[in-house]
Amino acid sequence: NTISLPYNNASVLKETLEKQHQDIACVILEPVAGNMGVIAGEKEFLKILREVTAKHGIVLIFDEVMTGFRAHPGGVQSDWSVKPDLTCLGKIIGSGCPVGAYGGRKDIMRHLAPLGGVYQAGTFSGTPVVMAAGIAGLKLLDEKFYKSLNKRCDEFVGGMNQFFKDKNVDAHLAGYGSMMSLRFRKEPVKNYEDALAAQGGERYSRLFWHLLEKGIYWPPADLETFFVSITHTKKDLDYLAECLKEFFDPALAGSSRGTK
Repeated sequence: NTISLPYNNASVLKETLEKQHQDIACVILEPVAGNMGVIAGEKEFLKILREVTAKHGIVLIFDEVMTGFRAHPGGVQSDWSVKPDLTCLGKIIGSGCPVGAYGGRKDIMRHLAPLGGVYQAGTFSGTPVVMAAGIAGLKLLDEKFYKSLNKRCDEFVGGMNQFFKDKNVDAHLAGYGSMMSLRFRKEPVKNYEDALAAQGGERYSRLFWHLLEKGIYWPPADLETFFVSITHTKKDLDYLAECLKEFFDPALAGSSRGTK
């Protein structure tokens, strides 16, 4: 059985774990959510989560499939100094090839075969081509890489949010490093309920087609995250910003020329 708790609600989290800890084996979450748009786990929420799970011997699992190696070489857990017991990884570690991985505390991992009784295997586990691609990609992720990409993305998010503020537009860009999502309200989004309230609906659909006509493939679903890579230049992001501003301020229509 699974208990679903509201994201970023420390009081409900603590109350639930304190009352039902004997029946709870583990807690799994994205420390920065990407599957309801970008929502950063509040540091106090993650701190309490770590403290209560450790107190009761509950295994804490971070799903860093999206955030692993995204903005920091150690993921969110290193960036924000919250250490889980197990971590799930994927996406980036395969450099575009399909791959998944998990790891964590030695005493837990020793339960896996051949050391322990938990058998885990797969037809394509450790495929040499994927492993070679992953290693080659990860070798490129140095300090210069993160500094350049994060700076470029922070400037883009900051510029767009300043535009929304200046034009009094009910929208904002949420972001963590190169992960971003557009919210159709000014207030911050802290959980799934907020994310639903901040959807654009038909307006989002019109934005999708507006950007597609400009040569930009935007996420087709309102609660999807979009990602910026190191191959996206400042010129690319400036063009995206121009197209977004055109949509939200019709007076600027025509400022972006042609398609990218």
